[in-house]
Amino acid sequence: MENSIFDYITANVLAAYWDERLAEQNKVPDLSEVLFPARKQLGLDLSFIKGSKGLPIELNLSAFDARAIKRDRIGFQEVSTSMPFFKNSMSIDEKLRQQLLTILNSGNTRFIETILRRIFDDQMTLLEGAAAVREKMAMQLISTGTIAMANNGQEYLYNYGLDSSQKPTATTKWDTTSADILGDITTWQDSREDAGYGRPTRAITSRKVLRNIAKNTNIKNTLYVFANGQVNLNEQAVRNYIYDQTGVTIQVYDKSYISASGTKTRYIPDDLFILLPEGPLGEMVYGTTPEEADLMSSNAANVAIVDTGVAITTSEQVDPVNVTTKVSQIVMPSFEAADEIVIADVL
Repeated sequence: MENSIFDYITANVLAAYWDERLAEQNKVPDLSEVLFPARKQLGLDLSFIKGSKGLPIELNLSAFDARAIKRDRIGFQEVSTSMPFFKNSMSIDEKLRQQLLTILNSGNTRFIETILRRIFDDQMTLLEGAAAVREKMAMQLISTGTIAMANNGQEYLYNYGLDSSQKPTATTKWDTTSADILGDITTWQDSREDAGYGRPTRAITSRKVLRNIAKNTNIKNTLYVFANGQVNLNEQAVRNYIYDQTGVTIQVYDKSYISASGTKTRYIPDDLFILLPEGPLGEMVYGTTPEEADLMSSNAANVAIVDTGVAITTSEQVDPVNVTTKVSQIVMPSFEAADEIVIADVL
C-alpha cells in the first residue's frame, strides 16, 4: 500500500523535526529559559511562595520550661492563580497538498523530502510562536512585575506584587552626560541588600542604554585616565568598567516578536536597566493540556510533547482531505525572586 499524506505528517514526526532543527542550529537558550527553568505539573493551577527571604527576625528570649512563643510566617505570601491556555492550528493549503500528492505518486524521494521540509517549516512557526509567548511573559515579569495579555476575546492580567521601591527612576536621565550612573546602580543594589536580599549582580538592558552609558562624561574621563588616553571606548570596555566598579554584569537584550495583532514589539522596553540576583528567578511551569490529557491515549488524533509541555496534535480531515496541526500549551512563570529585582527607568 502506498504512503499517503497522513503517513508523513504526524505529531511524532513534527516533534522529531523540531528537536533535530534545534540541535542543528545549536540554538542558544532564550533568556526566559535561563531565568525561568522549565517544570511540568498536572493541571493548570500555579502556586508559589513569594517573599520568603528578607531580613532575619531574632528569636524571643525565653525562660526555661516555658512554652515557646508561636511566630507567624511574616513576609511569606502564597501566590495562587490559574495558568492561561494558548493554542493555534495550521492546515496544509490546497496547492501544496496537491504538489505533495503528485510527488508521492511519482515516488521521487528527493522531491518528497523537499516538499515535506517546506510543510514542516511552516508547522514549526506554531512552535516558534509558543516559545515567543513564554519569552513574552518572562520578559514582562522582569520589566513590569506583571503579565498582561489580551487577544482573541481573552484578557489576562497577573500582578506579582512588586513594591514601588523596586521601580525607581534614575536621579538624572542617563542620556544626560553628567548623570551619576554608578551612584544610581549602587543605590539600587543597596536597596535590595538593605531589605535583606542578596546584592544584585546582573543587569538586563538595551543597547540604547549601554551607548548612553558610554557617552557619560565621568565614565569616559575615568576610562581615559586608567588607560593613559589609549582606550577604545567600545561597549565591552563599558561593560568591564561597570563590572569592576559595581560587580554587575550587563547583558544587552534587544529582541522583538510579532504580536497577535501583527505589530513588531520589543520584549523589553529600551529605557530600562533591570537588576537581578544570581540564579533562576522562578520556574516556567507547564500544565497539562487537554490534548495531552485526553488525546494521547485515543485514536482521534496523534499527539507528541516537546519543550517539556508543549503539545503537537495532528488530526486527519476528510473534507477537504488534509492534515491539521495544532500546537497548544498551558504555561506561566512563577516568580519566587520577585522581591529581589530592581526595574529602573533610566531614560
